[in-house]
Amino acid sequence: MINNNQILWKLRIALKLKDTDIIEILQLADFEISKSELSALFRREDHENYKECGDQILRRFLDGLIIRNRGKQE
Repeated sequence: MINNNQILWKLRIALKLKDTDIIEILQLADFEISKSELSALFRREDHENYKECGDQILRRFLDGLIIRNRGKQE
């Protein structure tokens, strides 16, 4: 079964996003994350600093992606 970390990783690769791009996209959806917190999401599950990507982070990323591509809805 695919988890949120893997979905975020696959979107990152497919859209050719850098860490800074992902941070900016999350900021568009009013979500702040540091570069170190973001890198913890992309670590292997058995790594000591691995962090699970919760539903809120993935949802905010997708919301920010919509805002970036379509603009804010009024």
